[in-house]
Amino acid sequence: MDLIATALPALGEAMALILRPEQLMFLFLGVVLGLSVGVFPGLGGIAGLSLVLPFIFGMDPVSGLALMVGLIAVVPTSDTFASVLLGIPGSTASQATVLDGFPLSKKGEAARALSAAFASSLFGGLLGACVLTFFILIARPLILAFGLPEMLMITILGLSMVAILAGRIPLKGVVAAGLGLMVGTIGEAAAGGSLRMSTYEIPYLIDGLSLVIVGLGIFAIPEIVALLRQDRAISKSGGLGKGWLDGVRDWWRNLWLSIRCSAIGVLVGVIPGLGGSVVDWIAYGFTVQASKDKSQFGRGDIRGVIGPESSNNAKEGGGLVPTLIFGIPGSGSMAVFLGGLALLGYDPGPHMVRHNLDITYTIVWSLAFANVIGAGLCIALSGQIARLTTIRFTLVAPFLFMVIAFAAFQSTQSLGDLVALMGVGVLGIFLRRFEFSRPAFLIGFVLSAQAESFSNMANQIAGARFNRGLLDGLEYIASPIVLVILALTVVSIIIGIRQGKQILGSDNPPTGGKRAPLVFLACILAYLAVAWVDALMIGRVGDKIFPVTVGLVTLVCGIALLIRMMRAPEGHALFADMVRGGEDFTAPHGLWATLAWFAFLLVLSSLLGFVIAATIFFVTFLRIRAQVSWLRTVVLSAISIGFICFLAGTLGRDFPPGLLQELVRLPWPLT
Repeated sequence: MDLIATALPALGEAMALILRPEQLMFLFLGVVLGLSVGVFPGLGGIAGLSLVLPFIFGMDPVSGLALMVGLIAVVPTSDTFASVLLGIPGSTASQATVLDGFPLSKKGEAARALSAAFASSLFGGLLGACVLTFFILIARPLILAFGLPEMLMITILGLSMVAILAGRIPLKGVVAAGLGLMVGTIGEAAAGGSLRMSTYEIPYLIDGLSLVIVGLGIFAIPEIVALLRQDRAISKSGGLGKGWLDGVRDWWRNLWLSIRCSAIGVLVGVIPGLGGSVVDWIAYGFTVQASKDKSQFGRGDIRGVIGPESSNNAKEGGGLVPTLIFGIPGSGSMAVFLGGLALLGYDPGPHMVRHNLDITYTIVWSLAFANVIGAGLCIALSGQIARLTTIRFTLVAPFLFMVIAFAAFQSTQSLGDLVALMGVGVLGIFLRRFEFSRPAFLIGFVLSAQAESFSNMANQIAGARFNRGLLDGLEYIASPIVLVILALTVVSIIIGIRQGKQILGSDNPPTGGKRAPLVFLACILAYLAVAWVDALMIGRVGDKIFPVTVGLVTLVCGIALLIRMMRAPEGHALFADMVRGGEDFTAPHGLWATLAWFAFLLVLSSLLGFVIAATIFFVTFLRIRAQVSWLRTVVLSAISIGFICFLAGTLGRDFPPGLLQELVRLPWPLT
């Protein structure tokens, strides 16, 4: 009763603040800005918040909050456009949506997928706000109950989703996840600063690879190249499907699933450091596990859209708990949000919840209202935006190549970003070709840093506890929360392995000869061996134990897979090869010739700078590859270059420079 007596007056004051016309106006403005930024892959909430921060200084605090919260709320909704329509993860929180959203788009059901996603996002955001209204008062002891062992077990639970996403051959999923974990260790070790698979002679690798680059390379480039080889629209039927009302009906029929995934989103969002990096995968894995018929997952099951999208918007509300209660950002966007709060004169932490509960609730319910406005705008526009799937993809591809290269460059603003993007893109193409789980790889990469950090710190503390006594140590590593999460992890793995053939497709895959898949696996094993030996040579134990352990386990699994492939006959599912069958086999354009166009853009950028290179690339591509008229070429090129310049100027972003810029001083945007 005391909680209710405390919460209700503060909630009433918050509603009075939110419903003021000027606050609703700023909230709507933030939603529009978030919608504009979120539709472009690789930008997302961090870029959007960075855009508005210079303008909120000196604003009315509540108006500034409305502007920031409106932007934050809609990005997990609007990033769905890229995931569904283009097969490109709009952000880290919409990666799992690609698995079923994009196949639905290719079937001509883009509007249905989008509307189901938006309805799910809306519900997740509202449910998150309702839960947090009272949960925020009791969340502190729950958060404090999560120590390092609990955080480590949550991370392992995320890795257990590999069993769900491995497809027909679970061992391939394990190898892909292990490879992702090892790639995630590249660079300077967080604990002792030891260099792993990197050198000071190549400074770019010291900080490791960016998630934006890996996500775009693993998912975006393979799908763009595959569609470009077909030389047709994304949607085979050329239609939009039955419209957004059918997607809303799909969501209503799966309301119980949406409720459960929203709850997952809130709970995972509450835990600092996890957030968008893993919540959609956990929700997707749960969706698959909870479904009786798993045969269509990965090929266009609407439940594979509803589950992740319900969780990722609810996660934003959950992420506000550690942000507001402890001043600990739950994600990258929340870190920028903290800076905005400081500019507005607020000091996040227990003090804010205790003395400014009305402002705290203003933030929570501004998030809810922004979800309503954002989802409404997206649903209203989904039918029109979905028409992008009916455009000949050859006309869209050069624009996507340009946007991807621009987004990747923002990671470190180094030409190394473009080189890394190309390298990861080639890896993604081969993972897709030979049916190594790309989601499993990405999960491994995302969780690598925090898995190592949590395991190292937990090991040190556990060692000290065991030195004091056996019971003291066991109490630390075997808490009730740890045991519950461990049980969930074991159940997840068992179910995933037992039903692996039903998940992500049950049909026999197209197969080819043994040689190509074996050569690719041999290349993976060679990298793992080199990385393992490199880790062994590190002097500091804390910096080597994680990559040595992960590398050894992955090598053993990889060798087991190699032996199994050598013994299996040709035509076995182990030798899945998308180039030998299906759409890739009948594509009128070759793989390497298509990929060469993207390489052409990157090479030109390193020589002439991005804007000049993009202009030459557009004209050449549209005239030679797309075979359109000179008039259409000039118009499309001018619009695309003008748009990217406007975007960069508005967001205050730089373009990749080339050798030309080092020799000649040129005006912006040619700098």
